Amino acid sequence: MNAKDDFRLECRAWLEQNCPESQRQPVVAAEQYWGGSKGEFASDDARVWFERMRDHGWTAPEWPVEYGGGGLDPQQAKILKQEMQAIGARPPVYGLGLWMLGPALLEYGNEEQKQRHIGAIVRGESRWCQGYSEPGSGSDLASLQCGAEDKGDHFLVNGSKIWTTAADRCDWVFCLLRTDTSAPKHQGISFVLIEMDSPGVSTSPIALISGESEFCQTFFDNVVVPKENLIGGLNEGWTVAKALLKHERKLMSEMVTNPPRSLMPPADLARAYCELSDDGAIVDSRVRSQLVDYEMDLQAVALTQFRIFEENRAGTPGQTPLVMKYAGTELEKRKSELALAILGHHGLGWDEESFSETELATTRAWAMSKAMTIAGGTSEVQLNLIAKNVLGLPADYHGR
Repeated sequence: MNAKDDFRLECRAWLEQNCPESQRQPVVAAEQYWGGSKGEFASDDARVWFERMRDHGWTAPEWPVEYGGGGLDPQQAKILKQEMQAIGARPPVYGLGLWMLGPALLEYGNEEQKQRHIGAIVRGESRWCQGYSEPGSGSDLASLQCGAEDKGDHFLVNGSKIWTTAADRCDWVFCLLRTDTSAPKHQGISFVLIEMDSPGVSTSPIALISGESEFCQTFFDNVVVPKENLIGGLNEGWTVAKALLKHERKLMSEMVTNPPRSLMPPADLARAYCELSDDGAIVDSRVRSQLVDYEMDLQAVALTQFRIFEENRAGTPGQTPLVMKYAGTELEKRKSELALAILGHHGLGWDEESFSETELATTRAWAMSKAMTIAGGTSEVQLNLIAKNVLGLPADYHGR
């Protein structure tokens, strides 16, 4: 056997010994552990599973060992992910710190900032939210106006951010702030970390059509922020922001092949809710055709993700990730629309008295799927990026 096979067997044995049976079940949103000062474990098994993975460095398997990570190379991290999926192991902890901020800090943070924040993320001690969009700055993110005034040893922050996920439950927010009002809009922005319990920070949850309140508007009223919380240099925040957005888009593109929540796949829904023939086939030919189209596209997305992985491992990354955010989130939206069509009138419910948990979860996932084509860059913005950076089309191209 080679080193890869040895690691797979070692990984498989460790997971088998350390992952509690209850943590090998489909993910339930209410049982996800997000860490931070307000985080709560759904059970003792969830706590044990997190602590074992944390102590092994596998809450952030590819991060450096000196910051609490696992120090795995990309191939080993992929094997770990495959072996966890093979036994249905739940992720031990979730969070924007792991998915987005951590990688950006490892690239742009100084040693003091890494020592302060990376280990806390790995250990689940801090939970982060993202302060990018504003009420008047969504797709045109660089037009943001929430400002940080230089006061010598600190910034004075005023303004607001919107769509800040779980801001009312987080310990920190990473923000894009206007630090030079006279510079071109992309060049007057800084990337700053702010503690959510700082005087002057407040949040207001936003009710969503999905029935949840995952987002908040966050307000900053004369908030004092130490200069040491500036990442990547004054007025250099757009560079950090672009690097972080790559990780966000990658995360969202992968959700279609590795969804974070337990939902019945469309094919299983169809077998449960559609008329079947004597041999178990779905009678409705339109549903069969749509299911086949979806499954083929899902396989294409999964294979393309593998290609991206191999290109990165070979040191020859391309522009494919730009395409995958669009392809992945649009496919997720299509999946939800197909699932709702399969449910028929069973997909019209909103209360627990008349509709099953599966029906309600599917309906609310359909509502939430629309947001996935907006967050991290709308599908329309992504198409513009693909046209410019992948296809090389001129900025004034109009289909001529």
